Amino acid sequence: MTANPFNTDLDRNPANHQPLTPLTFLERAATVFPDHTAIVHGGLRRSYAEFYARARRLASALAQRGIGRGDTVSAILPNIPAMLECHYGVPMCGGVLHSINTRLDATIIAFQLDHAMSKIVIVDIELWPLMKEALDLTQVSPLVILVDDPAFDGARMAFEGAEYETVLADGDPGFAWLMPEDEWDAISINYTSGTTGDPKGVVSHHRGAYLLAQGNALTTSMRKHAVYLWTLPMFHCNGWCFPWTLSAIVGTHVCLRQVRAAPIWAALADEKVTHLCGAPIVMSLLISAPEEEQRTLDHTVQFFTAAAPPPEKLLADMNAAGFDVTHLYGLTETYGPAVVNDWHDAWSSLPSTEQARLKSRQGVRYLPLEGLDVLDPETMRPVPRDGETMGEVMFRGNVVMKGYFRNPAATQKAFEGGWFHSGDLGVVHPDGYIQLKDRSKDIIISGGENISSIEVEEVLYGFPSIAIAAVVAMPHEKWGESPCAFIEAAPGQEIDTEALRAWCRARLAAYKVPRMFIVTSIPRTSTGKIQKFALREYVKELAERN
Repeated sequence: MTANPFNTDLDRNPANHQPLTPLTFLERAATVFPDHTAIVHGGLRRSYAEFYARARRLASALAQRGIGRGDTVSAILPNIPAMLECHYGVPMCGGVLHSINTRLDATIIAFQLDHAMSKIVIVDIELWPLMKEALDLTQVSPLVILVDDPAFDGARMAFEGAEYETVLADGDPGFAWLMPEDEWDAISINYTSGTTGDPKGVVSHHRGAYLLAQGNALTTSMRKHAVYLWTLPMFHCNGWCFPWTLSAIVGTHVCLRQVRAAPIWAALADEKVTHLCGAPIVMSLLISAPEEEQRTLDHTVQFFTAAAPPPEKLLADMNAAGFDVTHLYGLTETYGPAVVNDWHDAWSSLPSTEQARLKSRQGVRYLPLEGLDVLDPETMRPVPRDGETMGEVMFRGNVVMKGYFRNPAATQKAFEGGWFHSGDLGVVHPDGYIQLKDRSKDIIISGGENISSIEVEEVLYGFPSIAIAAVVAMPHEKWGESPCAFIEAAPGQEIDTEALRAWCRARLAAYKVPRMFIVTSIPRTSTGKIQKFALREYVKELAERN
């Protein structure tokens, strides 16, 4: 085989090759726009020059305390400025950021700290009691640094140890931070929900974070100096990489300690927020807020959601309130969203019902994702583009994780056949847009027939008084399994289950109609995802009692 002549004497060197890392976005923003507002937190305003200096101080202080390349620094913080600083300061000294879900219990947090081999924990004052309980269960003994956020107005538990601002004061604002030795070096580790077995540690690298962060800006049409409101938890897939995206476009982070309707509406209007992300529950929170809390917006706000498709009425209400909603899809293993429902201008002239149908699809790949398809997991061949034949959604490319930390068996299984197996079942429409039909574990098999829980949920969401719906398999003596529907009423509404049953019969095949309707408050994660495993446990116990 003849050698490629263009590879002869043309080698990589520092002049023509540098590792890709999103850390350079902050350095550029601070150099070019040092006085531009980077962070808003209540009455606090910080410029990019201040943001960069504080991130370098944090990196310097962590290095003084022994953090180097490959060491884990854990953070359990709300969406406050310190969490943004961790996204830069931790990797600037070579560390790996481990963001912890603030809604987890102490046992799971302890598992994560041990598994990630955490050396330092940065914890918010409100969450210190939870972290203290977790630390009593760990094998590791990390140094604890406490963040006393002035926006927290609750009781403060006594703490003796390092305080965040004091630690930063020890750091050097001119610290010569470390570029990654290799752009494939780990930048973060995020743990999956662990609904079955122990959670898995998803390792992300600098290259993927760099590419997905830029992909966010391109996908969401973020202009320079956009204003982003933090309703999406930063612990969730590193805030879908938006902590790094905002530096790339020299935007403004508007921090929000708690997701509450009144402060969200105030920020949208007063800070001229242009973009925010969240589950449909955040939309419902906004639309159902008391009239005195809502504000009239003089600009359109881009809202990006990545959970179940919002009901048609909710989309209509959001549009009327000044929001343009776009559906995204991804997983922790893909740095957050890597699929977008790219909207065609011609679709905007279609009837609202047809628009809602199109908006319910997950869509097409992000620009930085090289491969997206729905494959038969047995043959690894693409399914027909007919919108009906189901297969498994699979990804490949630079925005797919390095793998699962200290879990080679799970990593190998996830990457079988040269694709990342999502575990999500979907179809491909003739125009190439994919649509999820279910998680593989959520398919209901009744009398040998496969029932998509998503299909049944879509019908339920069409019923006027339903706010949230979730369908799971319920044991059945004759059919093996049958659908069971959990439903949550919209504020001020009551649900007539017999009318709902008739509604479903008119729109579903008989075997797909839920055998039972349970009106209740549906458990959700802190990111708005419905905890179906809890619902499955409930119906299992219910069936055993009966």
